[in-house]
Order: sequence, then C-alpha cells, then structure tokens
Amino acid sequence: MKFKKIIMVLMTALTFYGTFNVATSTEIASAKTTKVYKSDLSKANQKAKSWIAYHESRGSYGARNGRYVGKYQLSSSYLHGDYSKNNQEKAADHYVKARYGSWVNAKKHWKAYGWY
Repeated sequence: MKFKKIIMVLMTALTFYGTFNVATSTEIASAKTTKVYKSDLSKANQKAKSWIAYHESRGSYGARNGRYVGKYQLSSSYLHGDYSKNNQEKAADHYVKARYGSWVNAKKHWKAYGWY
C-alpha cells in the first residue's frame, strides 16, 4: 500500500513539473518573438508604402506569386526564409531604401512600370 502511494505522489509531482516546464518554455519563446519592428517613416512614405502593399498583395502577408512572397511581394531569397510580419516589414523598408531611397520614389516607379 505504501509503495502505491509513493508512486502516485511521484507521478503527480512529475506531472506538475512537466506542466510547469512547458508553460515556462512557452512564455520564454513568446517573450523572444514579441519584439515588433517599428519604422520611422514620414506620413508621405507611410502612405506610399500602404499604397504599394495594396497594389502588390491587397495587404496580405500570406500572398504568394511564384518566388515573390508576402505583403510587399519580395523575393523569397530576400526574406531569407523568414516570412514573419516583422521581417517582411523590415526587409521591405531595407529594400526600398537601398533601391529607391524612399517609398515615395518606389511608388513613382511602380506607377511608371507596374512594379517596384
């Protein structure tokens, strides 16, 4: 009888310990992923960025067109396999700044050629 009671206590303790570890691991993982990318764009650039996103994907982060992925239809290689919203925003800002200097200029290019 004593042996059975010891086994029950051990199983209960292990169950609580496992539940605690899972909850702690989940909390740590979510704490690492909650960092949100924030751009410092002017209102004109924010507006141009939104315009391009609408015309590229109707604003969908999950949009796909061949090798082009996400809200801004960037090449999948440019996103380095990370299709998260934060990475799409950061990569799009980096791409536009390097290629056009601003979202306003990227929008002008898009209007002239149908792509950016």
